[in-house]
Amino acid sequence: MKPTLVTGASGFIGWHVARLLLARGERVRALVRASSVLPDLDVERVTGDLRDPESLARAATGCGVVYHVAADYRLWSKNPSDLYQSNVDGTRNILTAARETGAERFIYTSTVGCIGIPSGGLGNETTPVSLHSMAGTYKRSKFMAEEVALEFARSGFPVVIVNPTAPMGDHDFKPTPTGQIIVDFMRGAMPAYIDTGLNVVHVDDVAQGHLLACEHGGVGERYILGAENMTLGQILHMLADLTGQKAPSIQIPYALAYAAGLITTAWAQISGVAPRAPLEAVKMARQKMWVTHAKAASKLGFTPRPARAALADAVKWFETGFKK
Repeated sequence: MKPTLVTGASGFIGWHVARLLLARGERVRALVRASSVLPDLDVERVTGDLRDPESLARAATGCGVVYHVAADYRLWSKNPSDLYQSNVDGTRNILTAARETGAERFIYTSTVGCIGIPSGGLGNETTPVSLHSMAGTYKRSKFMAEEVALEFARSGFPVVIVNPTAPMGDHDFKPTPTGQIIVDFMRGAMPAYIDTGLNVVHVDDVAQGHLLACEHGGVGERYILGAENMTLGQILHMLADLTGQKAPSIQIPYALAYAAGLITTAWAQISGVAPRAPLEAVKMARQKMWVTHAKAASKLGFTPRPARAALADAVKWFETGFKK
């Protein structure tokens, strides 16, 4: 049996993808940095970097399937070029390595941020969208990376794209910006909120969606891996119900949030310390990222559980397994 390569196995979604692959008996090879920790994963480690093509060739050699889950997921960086190098150039590098070493299938992890959202409706895989509509460096870099993946698919390389929404659950190590919402709530560090919306999905279901995309996905096709559309207020009230803590009752106007993001981000550029409310996050929050996963359900057999299960497992993780 050929090994399966997973990039990003030390991260949130990648860890769960690797775990599921191991659970069904596959040999898993993980591309990691020397300092990466892979708790509870019996995988073959290959040290490398998305910006180092030679290391990627070593990692991909002999692998039948590649899951490219790794990404620089930050909503603020003192050096925005870092995100383009990892997310765009890195994606091209790993695709090139996989093609040149004979991989038979390539699953690329994009983001719901690359999905168009129509006014007053739900976004889907065919909703028109452009680079111009991407708010911030992270979303722009992921949009450009997805275009690279589609370019390889059009050339005949078997690439399938998945677009996870807002995954939540256990083993959110850093945590991710999405997980940070839960951490801030549990620490009482969220006195107010803004009117925005997310599509919440259990990270286990996202990982399962990756495997389904590998088995049933069409080359060059995109599949939204999401579950339940919720306002931020609804998420916070559900967290209150799960934890016994009080949900914030103050909803601040977008203009005030924007001003705060502008000030804190400007200070971050001076201090080098990441802002608590990055301007990029505020810009992203202006649009409710509500989508439908109907295509993944009908074409892949994707059946996610309710958002409450994702939030409950995330709360348990941050209470018992998370070390900041």
